[in-house]
Amino acid sequence: MPVTAQAFILAAGLGTRMRPLTLHRPKPLVPVCGVTVLEQALALCLQHGLRSVIVNAHHLAEQVVDFCARIVDLDIHVQVERPEILGTGGGLRLAMPRLADPFAVVNGDVLCDGDLSRLLQLCRAPGMQASMLLRRAEDAGLHGIVALDEQGRVVQLTSLARMQGGQPVSRDTHFTGIHALRRAALQRVPAQGFACIVRSAYQDLVPVGQVAGLVHPGTWLDVGNPRAYLDASAAVLDGLIQLPLDPWSRVGLGLRRVGGELRREGQEQLCDLHPQARLVAPCWVGRGATIEAGAVLGPHAVVGAGCRVGAGARLESCELWDGCELPPGTRLQRAVVYDGGILTA
Repeated sequence: MPVTAQAFILAAGLGTRMRPLTLHRPKPLVPVCGVTVLEQALALCLQHGLRSVIVNAHHLAEQVVDFCARIVDLDIHVQVERPEILGTGGGLRLAMPRLADPFAVVNGDVLCDGDLSRLLQLCRAPGMQASMLLRRAEDAGLHGIVALDEQGRVVQLTSLARMQGGQPVSRDTHFTGIHALRRAALQRVPAQGFACIVRSAYQDLVPVGQVAGLVHPGTWLDVGNPRAYLDASAAVLDGLIQLPLDPWSRVGLGLRRVGGELRREGQEQLCDLHPQARLVAPCWVGRGATIEAGAVLGPHAVVGAGCRVGAGARLESCELWDGCELPPGTRLQRAVVYDGGILTA
């Protein structure tokens, strides 16, 4: 097999914390303002010139295969892991013959604009086998503290490993799930079955000072549960985060705030918006959607492409997936309208 893949996207998780949304589609294919989380991860790879990518899949794998087959800008190989899920380490070990040296790893259930180019550069430094993207946060301890010394080496890996003699400059950073690895590091991962990359390769490499770290100052959002998912959608609508693929480039019609000003996006003809319907900023309406008389959308309403919102409906802090329909008079707040029904979060 050719050694080509410059990046690996982790998209095989079971999506347990996102249920019931993930009973119908894998978590990486959940949309945030009209763009799936997986497509944002792929766009991040493309942004850094990483055009050859492996995406792993397990839960509802056929949907991931079909989705990736429609992406034309990248060379994507989908690694379907069955009968068992292999984990963050096992999946990488299985893909090792296809991976470049070094390669980037992107978590398929977070929104992030991390610097993959810089991570790969750090990983290539003499004596290094890996590099981790870290995020500074007041609640870093909840995610597991991963701390750096003055030389930018990881000297504390949660409670799992420490570098002897290492002195952290602070303890307010955690791992984002995005990192870069040399292929040789995967020799430390069990050759068969489920394995965690942190509890195998990283647990061995941190004590010997072979892991670099990069503190990320930009976007990082975990969309791991329904409440966090709606919060992420609101943050995108409010313009609080920057994403590799701008969701507003795909809007049919919407209202956004830019630098304190209100801006109308899209074109009237891309949606069927009744003259007596009203948009309240910020809101995002997908192409081909129908909004009937008296409906009020927003603030923080996302209506997917091809949706129909009945007359007099009122939506606030909601996300409607593509093709969903709401009957007249519906009132929803902090809800997801998805393939299987309506979830209030």
